[in-house]
Amino acid sequence: MKNVAQILDRKGKNVISVEPDRHVLDALKIMAEKNIGSIAVIENGEYRGLMTERDYARKIILQGKTSSETKVGDIMSTDLPKINPQDNIDHCMVLMSDANIRYLPVFENNQLCGIISINDLVKETILDQRNTIEQLHNYIRST
Repeated sequence: MKNVAQILDRKGKNVISVEPDRHVLDALKIMAEKNIGSIAVIENGEYRGLMTERDYARKIILQGKTSSETKVGDIMSTDLPKINPQDNIDHCMVLMSDANIRYLPVFENNQLCGIISINDLVKETILDQRNTIEQLHNYIRST
């Protein structure tokens, strides 16, 4: 069974972050530039939470606030489950499904070492299925 470490090895462990006192608009610009749906919130080298597109939609747009005046720390998600690189993909899918979330922060030795998305899990599952199909085809051809 594949695990989170394999996903991070494939996609990289680069974590894009902002400080909680930055304006939401600044974080959104970084997210758009990097083509990502969430951004880590780091203060003095410590993980504080994630700001996601969903946070923006629900806590800025729907509440009539402005992204140029609201701070990231005011809307970030702080209650996301934390996982580690050894956790398997099925466990992550259950966590995401049960909590209705799209992102999970990954920690190793109490340090943020990556973020995985539901898209990462789907891609990994598809790759795994393709590999299994290819192995079965090869097995059938060899018999």
